[in-house]
Amino acid sequence: MEIVKQLAVFVANKPGTLAAICGNLSDREISIQGLAVDDARDHAVLRLIVDDAAKAIHVLGESGVLVLDSEIIKVTLPNKPGNMADLARVLSEAGVNIEYAYGGLSPEDKAGILYLKVTDMEKAQHALAEMGL
Repeated sequence: MEIVKQLAVFVANKPGTLAAICGNLSDREISIQGLAVDDARDHAVLRLIVDDAAKAIHVLGESGVLVLDSEIIKVTLPNKPGNMADLARVLSEAGVNIEYAYGGLSPEDKAGILYLKVTDMEKAQHALAEMGL
């Protein structure tokens, strides 16, 4: 488990926007390690985990989009039934709300990465450490 920087990028919700953002990062050799897209009628929020957040903020800012950064928790969660339920229960019992989460894995993977935005980072870290994550 570790704290990582997440970028929230506010963009127009139209075809080609994601391709342009991802291409811009790729052109500058910035690797995307996590991605979630939240849509609304006229805009979208891209949540990105990248290998060089400071560089990405600069690159995206130059392209004229609004970028906000925040800290979230990155958890490597073993791929077995019940692990997500256990994680949610442990955080709930610690009084921590999961505001949103994203991640994924294939059925063959032994573990996956889960990114969590929580209401109390310190309590969440303690609870997850107690869980062995």
